[in-house]
Amino acid sequence: MAREDRRDRRRQEDNELQERVVFIHRVSKTVKGGRRMSPLALVVVGDGKGNVGVGMGKSAEVPLAIQKGVDDAKKNMFHVPVTEEGTIPHEIEGSFGAGRVLIKPAVPGTGVIAGGAVRPLFELAGIKNVLSKSLGTDNALNIIKAAAEGLKELSSPEETAERRGLTVGEMFVGKE
Repeated sequence: MAREDRRDRRRQEDNELQERVVFIHRVSKTVKGGRRMSPLALVVVGDGKGNVGVGMGKSAEVPLAIQKGVDDAKKNMFHVPVTEEGTIPHEIEGSFGAGRVLIKPAVPGTGVIAGGAVRPLFELAGIKNVLSKSLGTDNALNIIKAAAEGLKELSSPEETAERRGLTVGEMFVGKE
């Protein structure tokens, strides 16, 4: 009975998740008889409530590559602290390989100001107001992984206050 409850819960979670294909890239491997093509799919999966994941899949056919990417993204999901205004708590810079992404919080009404590769990541994470700038490479894979690394490093004011042994109010009292 408990196993069936877990399956039902997992199906409900899967129904809530949205998936978006960031790009499909054709890669080739040279073999004895010529070139063997296989598509690579970069996929973002999120629930719009702060949980998001990035995955990559490669297969002989595009639908299989996308499905593998979705499965990989579900395995690699993480939580992003999102404020009531729909932005991030503080500025952060994420880096992965040669890719660096600067991510800044924005006031309500700004929207998602982001390049093509990282936009789905922010939207599926539930971030509605954010500014971002790609620094370094223009490789979509490295840029989206850099943005994901930056979002993983974010911490909410509550987490920071707890780590410092203060309340949230005490943390901001000294600022003038």
